Amino acid sequence: MHLAILMTNTDESDFAARHPKDGEKFADLVHMARPAWQVSVFSVKDGDFPSDIAAFDGAMITGSPASVRDDLPWIAPLMELIREMHARKQPLFGACFGHQAVALALGGALDSNPCGWVQGLTLNALRSTPAWMRELPDPLRLYGSHKECVSALPKGAIQTATSNGMIAGFTIGRHIWTTQHHPEMSHDFITALTKEMQGMLPKEVYAQAMESLADRSDQARFAEALARFFEQGIR
Repeated sequence: MHLAILMTNTDESDFAARHPKDGEKFADLVHMARPAWQVSVFSVKDGDFPSDIAAFDGAMITGSPASVRDDLPWIAPLMELIREMHARKQPLFGACFGHQAVALALGGALDSNPCGWVQGLTLNALRSTPAWMRELPDPLRLYGSHKECVSALPKGAIQTATSNGMIAGFTIGRHIWTTQHHPEMSHDFITALTKEMQGMLPKEVYAQAMESLADRSDQARFAEALARFFEQGIR
């Protein structure tokens, strides 16, 4: 199995330089379940796209502090790539920004999160469980960091999870799966990120986030589900 990691994270801060980049985080997530799989990282936020996405068994789109609605030169080509993979029914997974990009590219809609910032450990109630998700716990615990959300699903999409009334994930057929949250983040990273963001978060959001991090995410179980998603998507 050879997967493309489409890295959209635009953070070039000193904080980001002290931590693994998203390409490494997603590679680690894949290798947690399937150590032998090959991954190739493309920094699409710098205009680095695969020359032929069809050469890969599937792709993953990472999170980003950028908004899918920003006027950035790499977003339109990414949206076209999503539509190309969808037309081919090529396996595609999106997390946070990736979740939102897939939704918008395929006819869904985005909005600001009515509850404001989501930060820390989130609980996701499962609504639909295709075969690759059936071993996941309910509620599913994943780390989150976002203030936008998918407000309308694309045509043909089935919501897989909800979190505080928000669309927290969806599928389209057997070839698209998304989550609003961050399965790639380790507990150490989300803790450091939350502390880094203290000055920009409302006090009550920061306090709740830090309290939530007394618990851990279901990262290893999600990694196995992700591997099964790509395995069943190969025709």
